[in-house]
Amino acid sequence: MKRKTRTFQRKLLGCFMFFTAVIFAVLWLLQTVFLQSFYNGMIIKNTIAAADKIASKSDTSGITEYIDDLSRENSILVFVIDTDGNILYSSDEYKKGPKDRSGEFNPVKAEFRGERGRYRELPENYDEFLSRLADSDDDEAELRSGDLYVYGRYISFCGSDEKAVLYIGTTLNAVGSTARIIRIQLLWVTALSVMIGFVLAWFMSRSFSRPVAQLNEKAHKLGEKSDEVPFRDGFCAELDELNDTLDTTAEKLRRSQEFQHDLLANVSHDLRTPLTMIKGYAEMIRDISREDEKQCAEDVAVIVEEADRLTALVNEILEYSELQMTDAEPVMSDVDLSETVNSVADSFGNLHTKDGYVFERSIAENIHISGNASRLQRAVYNLIDNAVRHAGEDKWIGISLKAENGKAVIEISDHGEGIAPEELERIWDRYYTKRQRQGKGVSGLGLAIVKQTVTLHKGKCEASSVIGSGTVFRIIIDITTDQD
Repeated sequence: MKRKTRTFQRKLLGCFMFFTAVIFAVLWLLQTVFLQSFYNGMIIKNTIAAADKIASKSDTSGITEYIDDLSRENSILVFVIDTDGNILYSSDEYKKGPKDRSGEFNPVKAEFRGERGRYRELPENYDEFLSRLADSDDDEAELRSGDLYVYGRYISFCGSDEKAVLYIGTTLNAVGSTARIIRIQLLWVTALSVMIGFVLAWFMSRSFSRPVAQLNEKAHKLGEKSDEVPFRDGFCAELDELNDTLDTTAEKLRRSQEFQHDLLANVSHDLRTPLTMIKGYAEMIRDISREDEKQCAEDVAVIVEEADRLTALVNEILEYSELQMTDAEPVMSDVDLSETVNSVADSFGNLHTKDGYVFERSIAENIHISGNASRLQRAVYNLIDNAVRHAGEDKWIGISLKAENGKAVIEISDHGEGIAPEELERIWDRYYTKRQRQGKGVSGLGLAIVKQTVTLHKGKCEASSVIGSGTVFRIIIDITTDQD
């Protein structure tokens, strides 16, 4: 058999690898192609934010220390210049101090700030920046020149009565060498991650595919008489549910196979006998008694009787098959059990009273249950029919219905030969006919149909018997609580 290449494990492995490839492609784009623009955007954003912070505290006494901190944290160059072009304060990430526009140390400003040292010159683009700031409508301006970005605005500055200019400069496009280092690092990271990802993906896909393969094997072996395929619950709820469904299906198949086996093993004799009788008497009519009107009528009567027996047998088999194999619950409604039992008792009374049978009733009124009326009627019919066939010499049949502890109890009694204690539990089994075959035309399914019907109604069946004194069959079902 050719092995399929599009297995669940391989497809899952391919999905993991594709996912890994997409992640690394995005990572390469972000860290190489878009790194510079992302870096520049963040630098500009931080520069403007620093200007906002300086402007908010520019007229406080601790502004110089605050500017120094911001310069070091953001790697920016800060100038505060008066309208005459004199530097009121400057700071960068390395050094700070006041000086004139000429570049010489201003002792007045130094005394005002209390600081001395080496100082920066005003940038060459200051005049251009100042011109843009003067032309600005919102007292803000920005300037990009090569790799340099400048942003500034007018502010009030502590120690100066006039309006001052805030000039902040920073360097852009500073990640060239960094990007090269990142590319080399990404090559190693990508290679190692792909190898590790492949190994992990292989193990994960194998872990994911194992329960699927087990369920597939289990599905292939449904109905086979082989050892059950092991399956470990807990991997995921969907597969656990699928496993339960397969177990249920396997159980139904097993029951179906058992039913077919029992049908062939136990019913074949019951089917063969009436068919043989029908064929034999038909041949007698054809060859012997067709000229004898009386004998012919007797032979035809036997054929009709055996045909009726065969029809009843087939109907019982079909009814029990429907009860056993259906997946749907029977349609339940309110059932007047008193009326149902009386109706079946009336039918048997009309049919058998002329033959000397006595049907003694004790049926309580207005007992209701939730159930399926037609199936309950059939179950009561089977019990009374069973009692008629096994009635004693007095031909007495007891039919009782009563309410007891919230239960509806149906009892069908006879004064027949009774049932041995070891057989009482087995009489409800299908095709258990050791006792039933003593009654004419019995398939061995009547009591099994009763048991299955009562089980569907969440009730129970019982039987008690005394050898030589008779038997009592009992059905117990919950009474509907909301009766009027």
